[in-house]
Amino acid sequence: MSLTSPVPTKSFSGSWVRRALLAPLLAALAAAGLHAQPAPAPATPPNIIFILADDLGYGDLGSYGQTKIRTPNLDRLAAQGTRFTQFYSGAPVCAPSRNVLMTGQHTGHATIRGNAKVDLGVEEITVANVLKKAGYATGLVGKWGLGGEGTAGAPNKKGFDYFFGYVDQTMAHNYYPTYLLRNEERVPLRNVVPSPGPFGQGVATEKIDYSADLFADEAVKFVRVHQREPFFLYFATTLPHANNELRPDGMEVPDRSAYANEPWPGPSQGYASMVTRLDDQVGRLLAELKALGLEDRTLVLFASDNGPHREGGNDPAFFKSSGPLRGLKRDVYEGGIRVPLIARWPGHVAAGGVSDHVGYFGDFITTVAELVGGKAPANLDSVSFLPALTGKPAAQKEHEYLYWEFYEGASAQAARLGRWKAVRSPMLTGKVELYDLVADLREKENVAAAHADIVARLTAVLDQAHVPSPLWQIPVPRRGAAAPAP
Repeated sequence: MSLTSPVPTKSFSGSWVRRALLAPLLAALAAAGLHAQPAPAPATPPNIIFILADDLGYGDLGSYGQTKIRTPNLDRLAAQGTRFTQFYSGAPVCAPSRNVLMTGQHTGHATIRGNAKVDLGVEEITVANVLKKAGYATGLVGKWGLGGEGTAGAPNKKGFDYFFGYVDQTMAHNYYPTYLLRNEERVPLRNVVPSPGPFGQGVATEKIDYSADLFADEAVKFVRVHQREPFFLYFATTLPHANNELRPDGMEVPDRSAYANEPWPGPSQGYASMVTRLDDQVGRLLAELKALGLEDRTLVLFASDNGPHREGGNDPAFFKSSGPLRGLKRDVYEGGIRVPLIARWPGHVAAGGVSDHVGYFGDFITTVAELVGGKAPANLDSVSFLPALTGKPAAQKEHEYLYWEFYEGASAQAARLGRWKAVRSPMLTGKVELYDLVADLREKENVAAAHADIVARLTAVLDQAHVPSPLWQIPVPRRGAAAPAP
C-alpha cells in the first residue's frame, strides 16, 4: 500500500490480519535478497553532509513558514535545493531518533527507544560503517547519544574515523561543559562548573568555550582536511536545545543582540538567537564548500531530531514552532515527529523543489548505500528515497507504513499508513485514535468511530511493529494525567 494513496474503506477479514502479521517476515526476506549485492554506484558519488538540529520545530525556518526568526542561510539552502514537507524523525525525543537515523530500524525493535542510558551493540551497523566501507572519511561533530565512553556504542566503534563532541545527551544540556571528547580522549575546556555532574555538565559560572561554536569550527575543519577525498560529515549540533538545568531561562547562547530590541520574553529572545546562530553556522559551512569548489560534489541534508521543546522557559507557541501541526517534542502527534528536511546537490537535486514524499530518518542508511554503491544491512525498516531526492517520483518505492514509540511519562505509539494516522496511548492497551492527515493535518478530529475497518488495520500494525524488550518496560500512566490538548 503506497503511503501517498488513500486506504480503501472496505472491511478487512481475519485473513488480512494474519497477512499483516506475516508482512514483516516477508519484507525481511525480500530485503535480504534486495541487499545481497551492492547497488551500482553513480559515476561520481558525492560527499555527504547531514546537519541535524536539536529540538528545532517544523515551523522554525522561514522556508517552512516562520515569520519572526531569521534563517537566511537555511532559506537559501531550500531555494537552491528541495524542501520535503512530509518527512519524519525517528522518534519524538533525541536518542531514539538518532538511533533510527544511524541504523535504519524503527523504534518498535531498535536497541535505543528512549532517552535512558543504553548503548548500541557490537553487531549493529550504522550509516558511518556503510560509508567507511565504501571508502569515505567519516566524521561526527556534536551530539551522539548512542553509546558512552569505552562502550561498544561509542562513535569510533560505530564507523566514525573522527569524533568531537558529547557522547551523552544529558551532558549535552550544558553549552559550557568542563570538557568535550575528541575521539576517545577528554579535551578540557576553560569553563568553570562548580561541582559538575559525572559528565561535566551543570551550570557554568565562568563561560568561555561555547560548545556549539566549537562544533562549527570542527565541522568546517573536517571539510577542509578531507576536501580531496570522499567524506561523510554528520554535524549534530545541539542548537537550539535548552540547558534543562538552567532556569528560568535556559536558552544558553552567548549573544542575543540580533533580537535584543524585540519586545519579547527573555527565553523567546534566547530561542530565536539560538536558531539564528545555527543558521549562521550552516552558512559558514556552506561558504566553506563554495570556497573549496565542493558545492557541486556535495549532498547537503538538513533536518531536526524531533519537534520543538518547551524546556528552559521556552514557549513554542510564541513562534508557532510546530507550524500547522499538533504537538511538540515528546508527542507522537505530527508536531512531535514531522520535521523539516532540506536537500541540496546541484545538478542532481532540483533547485526550488518541494517534495511531498513520505519518508523518515530510517531511510537515510539505505539511501546513502544506494547512492555510493555500498551495501546496506538486511532486515531494516528502510526505503531509499534517492528517487525522490533526484526528481524521479515515479520510481520512488513507498513504505507500507511508518511507526513510532515513546516511553517517557504515559507511553504512546503511532503509525502512518497512507493518509491515515493512528495514535495509541498507553502503548498496546490504550484506545486507538484515528486521523485523516489529508483532511485534518492538525489532527483535531478523531474519526476512529467512522472507520472501524481502518482502525482494525492500523491496530494490527501497532501490535506487530512493537517487539518487547527487557530494556524498555512500558510505564504505567500517572493517575489523573490529562489527555494531550487538541
